[in-house]
Amino acid sequence: MSKPQQAGAVVVHGGAGASCGNEDGCVLAARRALAQLEVSGDALDAAVAAVSTLEDDGRFNAGSGSVLGLDGATVEMDASIMDTRGRLGAIACVQSVKNPVQLARAVADTPHWLLAGDGATRFARAIGMRESAPVSERQRAHHRRIMAQLAGSVPVMPGVDTQLFERFWNYNTPLRLPEGVACDTVGAVVRGADGHFAVACSTGGSAPSLLGRVGDTPIIGSGFYAGPEGAVAATGIGEQIVRHLLARTVYGWIADGLPLEQALRRGIDLFGPDVEVGLAAVSRIEAGALSNSDMPYSKMVQR
Repeated sequence: MSKPQQAGAVVVHGGAGASCGNEDGCVLAARRALAQLEVSGDALDAAVAAVSTLEDDGRFNAGSGSVLGLDGATVEMDASIMDTRGRLGAIACVQSVKNPVQLARAVADTPHWLLAGDGATRFARAIGMRESAPVSERQRAHHRRIMAQLAGSVPVMPGVDTQLFERFWNYNTPLRLPEGVACDTVGAVVRGADGHFAVACSTGGSAPSLLGRVGDTPIIGSGFYAGPEGAVAATGIGEQIVRHLLARTVYGWIADGLPLEQALRRGIDLFGPDVEVGLAAVSRIEAGALSNSDMPYSKMVQR
């Protein structure tokens, strides 16, 4: 007997550790995703619409809200998409692209599934994608706060010194970042009324981090996964998420019949309380999100 299936559903999250005061941005993104789903019926179109909305918001660590690197000038972004129609695309360490999730979607139409660094940026220019807006004062103020917090926790050094970051990075606990520092991704998971699933994710990186750092967002099975039984998006400390192949692991539990909420809780419980992590997922009959820290999100179901 086939499993029952609800109408289309969307879950959008704004990142583990992000302010729940930004939840209105997730609500808008989910509404736009549902509207797109009603127009095209394509779950991937809806997921990309949701994440593009969050990238344009400026309050989330993605797109126009991406964090500055330790040099105070460089922004490196990652994004990914996947659906059950066979489309898979990701980009890593891309610079000066307005909507990285749309670039990841474009990669899915090439012979490749992942483009990185300068090659990804050149690909964006070749297909006419819009460049990022200039770095905002909000991004610069965020960077100044990070540097002040770092300087307060280790000996003050002139400029950005390698020893400063290495000493900070080498705590015994994983990436114990200063309070309020962005560490990961925004994402959306979608169930189409036609039975197809899709996921899209985008991140402005981690602060602080080494130049060229890639977390879980563009890594299939870690930050994102979609299969015939559902779709999962992860958010949090990427260096820990990849060790558990979190998105694919949680998807496997859902595919095995575990109720969605239990699967999400089991995934979160893989991590200690010092590691911020969150999940959003849809299955054939359920939709939801869960985090061990503040995480703005919105869930909407077609009626």
